[in-house]
Amino acid sequence: MADSSTTPASQTVEPFVTDVPARLDRLPWDRFHWLVMAALGITWILDGLEVTLVGSLAGAINTSPSLQLTPAQIGLTASVYITGAVIGALYFGGLTDRLGRKRLFTVTLGVYVVATVLTGVAWDFWSFAIFRFVTGMGIGGEYAAINSAIQEFIPARRRGMVDLTVNGSYWIGAAFGAAGSLLFLDPHLFAPDLGWRLAFVIGGLLGCLIIFLRRFLPESPRWLMTHGKGEEAHRIVAEIEEDMIRRRGITLSRDSLPTITIRRTSHVGLWQVAKVLFMQYRARAILGVTLMATQAFCYNAVFFTYALILTTFYGIPAAHVGWFILPFALGNFAGPIVLGPLFDAVGRKPMITATYALAGVLLIITGFLFAHGKLSATSQTVAWTVIFFFASAGASAAYLTVGECFPLEARALSIAIFYALGTAMGGIAGPAIFGALIGTGARDQILWGYLLGGGLMLVAAVTEIFLGVAAEGRALEDIATPLSAET
Repeated sequence: MADSSTTPASQTVEPFVTDVPARLDRLPWDRFHWLVMAALGITWILDGLEVTLVGSLAGAINTSPSLQLTPAQIGLTASVYITGAVIGALYFGGLTDRLGRKRLFTVTLGVYVVATVLTGVAWDFWSFAIFRFVTGMGIGGEYAAINSAIQEFIPARRRGMVDLTVNGSYWIGAAFGAAGSLLFLDPHLFAPDLGWRLAFVIGGLLGCLIIFLRRFLPESPRWLMTHGKGEEAHRIVAEIEEDMIRRRGITLSRDSLPTITIRRTSHVGLWQVAKVLFMQYRARAILGVTLMATQAFCYNAVFFTYALILTTFYGIPAAHVGWFILPFALGNFAGPIVLGPLFDAVGRKPMITATYALAGVLLIITGFLFAHGKLSATSQTVAWTVIFFFASAGASAAYLTVGECFPLEARALSIAIFYALGTAMGGIAGPAIFGALIGTGARDQILWGYLLGGGLMLVAAVTEIFLGVAAEGRALEDIATPLSAET
């Protein structure tokens, strides 16, 4: 059994046999896996921080002496941010599959850091929108690099739980954003036009610390083995194993481990990826787009404009919005944490169906209660917390699905494509539509938006019933055979 090749990734090499995937999947849970979760999962915390800051600070930005953005403009900048994330995911996703996971960690995070700091010094609508667009590019690029690497490092038996937890950590960032808004919008501490600016600047500075932490992560061995670097892949896995053996006194035998033969390591182009996704795996592609688009519309439409709902219809001061978004964020994080293990134990298909369906039905019911004035600011928040407890687990599972159901060589770009398609279809229009509906000041108009969001979640639940993939506990190479594997 040999891992042997140092030929550049752009060339074809002699076939070689490797047990790298099996060795990664059989590893006991260890501090290495915690490092992967912390260093890479932080991306979602940053995104949650970004989105919540804009949502929580919307009222302050609306009344900012230097900006004074209208509700429609705030909704538009949210759409601009998502557009940037779509473009960034596609561009950096292709580079991640071509150049490696590790190299893109620093690049995409660096883009985010610079752009979010610049957001804090924006001087008008256009500068604010441009900086939000570039910030979105960095975050979008992170999605592709991070989700692909996490799934390639984590053992198959825990992949569902870990992926949901990491994706759900978005709401830790949301909680920080909500709590931070209470601090930065306190008029006794900061001037009205200074607090919201400092919030963005500090968020960017936090990203610098994460760049340092990622220096300790290796390149994905699975990526290396399909890019003519079998010896390096073997070395990295051996170092991880040796560290565990030395510290824990365990034995990690390689006897009887399944192997895979890699026969081709040339770069996979966009056209070939498109053929694989939409011809070879057409049913999975339909499933991926549906799950991503429906959760994107629901989340971006509701969350980007939630502060405006509170201030416009319930008279909540902008400085107090964080108190309402904080429990909402914590409920969203609790969903993946509590339900995550069930996606491995019960299975992907039943859990995705249930979470999407419950979220859709509850969203529609809450929409009617809101339209008829039956909710207070507190009861509205409680309703959202319950709805998105389920929706958060389902949305995280959408990223899990598009990451594990397609071949290794195209994993990052696949994530990017489905994120881009789903977000473009469901996420870009959502905030703009809801911003315009809120601008009418009519509850019955906003109800149409909630009905649409709930209906789309139900469509996704039905799609999962017919097209869902039972990927729990299976090696990535078994779910989708690598393009470079010899069959």
